[in-house]
Amino acid sequence: MIPLAPLSLASPTPASPPTPAAPPTPGQADGRLARSFERRRAGATCGLFPYLTAGFPDVATDRALAAAALEAGVDGFEIGVPFSDPLADGATLQRANARALEGGATLDTALDLAGYIRQRAPDTPVVLMSYYNPLLQRGHRQVAADLEAVQADGVIVADLPPEEGASLHQGLAERSLALIPMLAPTSHTARVRAVAALDPAFVYCVALVGVTGARQDLSQTLGDFLGRVRAELSAPLVVGFGVATPEHVRRVAQLGAAGVIVASALADLVERSPEPVAAARAYVSSLVVAAHGRSSDDLKDQGLPEHR
Repeated sequence: MIPLAPLSLASPTPASPPTPAAPPTPGQADGRLARSFERRRAGATCGLFPYLTAGFPDVATDRALAAAALEAGVDGFEIGVPFSDPLADGATLQRANARALEGGATLDTALDLAGYIRQRAPDTPVVLMSYYNPLLQRGHRQVAADLEAVQADGVIVADLPPEEGASLHQGLAERSLALIPMLAPTSHTARVRAVAALDPAFVYCVALVGVTGARQDLSQTLGDFLGRVRAELSAPLVVGFGVATPEHVRRVAQLGAAGVIVASALADLVERSPEPVAAARAYVSSLVVAAHGRSSDDLKDQGLPEHR
């Protein structure tokens, strides 16, 4: 990705500290991610990781969406930290960020959601996705302490290139937390090797050149991109940006990715549905079926409609 300068952000509305989960076992964060990918690898299937913007459309619904996703059988979560200038995001997630911020959501809202998930799913990986400024404002070591307190597993920082992430990486590593790097189709070999040197828990592979947002089709060069990355590193590859349908998920799984993240399409559904939790449960269930290599009959057995 193109290195971006840290952006200014107005002081957030004060929020109560996140509620800690039970004391973690040393190294548990890295272990949750590794175990999740190993389960999928052993079954020759792909993990499904929904993205939820913390505080969108509101805190109560966000928690209900997380619970519905757990019921659907997801393999982990990416939780977005609301930010005023989400440069990597398209219109859908820009609206989600704006609505969450209007409701008073902050980094602490994302931490609270991570803790809520951890209380209900002790072995399900939870990774935050943030832009750099909220983390920089709080301080690297405090961010790591806060992530550890709610038993999150790490953080993705969309505008922090690996060459500038040493301090945050060290702060997280001291608490066995992961800094997840991102690679794009435009990433050159030197950047891929720099990411490999970090020995990451997984690599977020951006499926397209552009911002987030549901697409009708995946890039025809996605397989070549994943192959180029895989030639330089052994970490699990998780694909996001533009993935919207069960067919997309199946294709990503067939290309050998360890996981897939679905974000904008889910946010679109939540935004337009009169019953967002029920709609999200059915949609995420269809994605899980596709990722895990099962048939649409599994949805029928659950009494859920098949999404196309």
